Amino acid sequence: MGYRRSTGTAQHPHHTASCIMGTIGKKKGTHRPAHGCTTIPRLALELKQIIHCTSHPKLPQVTPIRVMMPLGQLIKGASLDELIQMCIQTFDSEGNVCQGSELVQIMLTMHGFLIPSADLLNKLRTLYEEALEKRSLIFCLKVCYFVRYWITELWTMFKMDQRLTQTMEEFQEMVRAEGEESHWRLLDTAQINSREWSRKLTQRIKPNCSKKRKVSLLFDHLEPQELAEHLTYLEFKSFRRISFSDYQNYIVNGCVKDNPTMERSIALCNGISQWVQLMVLSRPTPQLRAEVLTKFIHVAQKLQQLQNFNTLMAVIGGLCHSSISRLKETSSHVSHDVHKVLNEMTELLSSCRNYDNYRRVYNECSNFKIPILGVHLKDLISLYEAMPDFLEEKKINVPKLHSMYNHINELIQLQNIAPPLDANMDLVHLLTLSLDLYYTEDEMYELSYAREPRNHRAPPVTPSKPPVVADWASGVSPKPDPKTISKHVQRMVDSVFKNYDLDQDGYISQEEFEKIAASFPFSFCIMDKDREGQISRHEITAYFMRASSICSKLGLGFLHNFQETTYLRPTFCDNCAGFVST
Repeated sequence: MGYRRSTGTAQHPHHTASCIMGTIGKKKGTHRPAHGCTTIPRLALELKQIIHCTSHPKLPQVTPIRVMMPLGQLIKGASLDELIQMCIQTFDSEGNVCQGSELVQIMLTMHGFLIPSADLLNKLRTLYEEALEKRSLIFCLKVCYFVRYWITELWTMFKMDQRLTQTMEEFQEMVRAEGEESHWRLLDTAQINSREWSRKLTQRIKPNCSKKRKVSLLFDHLEPQELAEHLTYLEFKSFRRISFSDYQNYIVNGCVKDNPTMERSIALCNGISQWVQLMVLSRPTPQLRAEVLTKFIHVAQKLQQLQNFNTLMAVIGGLCHSSISRLKETSSHVSHDVHKVLNEMTELLSSCRNYDNYRRVYNECSNFKIPILGVHLKDLISLYEAMPDFLEEKKINVPKLHSMYNHINELIQLQNIAPPLDANMDLVHLLTLSLDLYYTEDEMYELSYAREPRNHRAPPVTPSKPPVVADWASGVSPKPDPKTISKHVQRMVDSVFKNYDLDQDGYISQEEFEKIAASFPFSFCIMDKDREGQISRHEITAYFMRASSICSKLGLGFLHNFQETTYLRPTFCDNCAGFVST
């Protein structure tokens, strides 16, 4: 990941309307973001580290003395070698950070804009070798303290970057070959593998009051508060995994190519948005669709109370998608008060005046909160493009690095505040599988027109999203492999039988199954029953694995036996419930 040397042509796509996380791998012509009304970004983006971990007890401890070196003296910039020397001299002979701890943090977290991590480590190795040759052992020790600080504070870099890991191993071998055993111990990375790779989200699972207690896995029975909390659980789990490196990668490349953590986060929000649309469209009558729409608006209210703005964007984006907003009969059954709430939510998330309403409300929030990540990524890209990379005499623009560090670090720090909610893993498993959706825009509109056919007396609705709602990232959708899908299905089936098979005979009733399956609209095949009115564990597992929306994408087999039939109006397939088009 290189640092741009030219201050002329911008290297990033313009992140407004149709593509804040647009087509993966493609870059569009750039122009500076302008204030005014633009479409809310298509993302609501997951998931993390670069956590300030405590050092492993077997390693000597770095004791930071929080005396911030004023960065004002670097306002005119500095060369890379000068910055490295300043960071090394920050440590005293006992490993304490005596001054400039902020500069050390900025250098270690933001060096990806300047130089690859492995190359930075090689520079440190060269400095160590030169000092060792001169027998400047104090300087050698400071280099080792600097590297150890890097290892203990930002250990995930060494887990994720294979070249950096290899370079570190070569550095260690050289130090040990020189007989500097104490220095070698400071560079030891063996304890990194003992760390937990992905931090567990602190949960307070609701205790079962009795053995007979059921946890409702039915969408119709879930209260808006309960649904909002579990969507927030999934959102936070994704958000907390996004690292400094992930942000830097996106800022430099302007897309999520080769950035799986960011891509999974976007896919989650797109999945939520599609699920909202499909849950509305799955109901056969306008009255029932209006009930689902109303419920999701109440969910949106709870999400705002939880200060989860990213999922709020996904839900409102789904409700305001034109495949839903065109349903006039459905809308006529929604109360005036509910329409008013939806309008207020839409205004809150409006991109007018550069998301002024959202920013004002977000800045007033304290403690746990999840931002609309797309808005903040847009800010980072604007900052990256607005300030030059280098100043006079090709010196690095340190104030630019400092500003970007502050913006990214603010997002990182939010990952350390757990959400104030209780998570039930059975519901989490249900939602995880529910959000594994694979519908294109065209398929969504086909479903919408099947529910409420186009009125030929009225002008046709243009298949586009309204200008003040989320424009979700095109082409970014869940991409689980068959093994992952199988894991999601098995967890969900286990949860179903734990809560509904009370006599533990391996069966649940047909009625209970049909209600649970309603949380997965338009996704399933015909159920074969081993015995009348009872569904076995094996049948349910096979049923979900045969879901056409999954099989068609994973190549798990083709389910249909076709015969020619003429339909006078739009209809759905009897096998998979998919829309039949000509």
